[in-house]
Amino acid sequence: MQSISGIVYLILIACLLPYVFSFISRLAGGFQVKDNQHPRDFLAQTTGLAARANAAQQNSFEGLPLFIAAILMAEYMVVSQSIIMTFGIAYLVLRVIYGMCYLANWATLRSIVWCLSLLCPISLLILVIKLS
Repeated sequence: MQSISGIVYLILIACLLPYVFSFISRLAGGFQVKDNQHPRDFLAQTTGLAARANAAQQNSFEGLPLFIAAILMAEYMVVSQSIIMTFGIAYLVLRVIYGMCYLANWATLRSIVWCLSLLCPISLLILVIKLS
């Protein structure tokens, strides 16, 4: 197996990205200490930028299992490190752009970027299938 430090960084960044959107949502929504009693209720009642940031957070969490599975399967099946890193970095960049599109309320571009980001782990899994 190859050195996996780059892969660990990819997974770590992907896992932390939803928390960036969570922070933006709470900041934009005026989150206060008292709101920590029921943070999900607070976030469910937000509108505008705060609500969009919360949606970006939720979608980022939803996309994690596929990304992590694809990265780990590709590493396990000894897909070239450069290919794994290329698709992993592309996924992260696209997810950041996706989040920015969500925050800016650019729905069509957001959907296009979401599809492109989804193709990254799917492509890795297709490579894994070809190697098995």
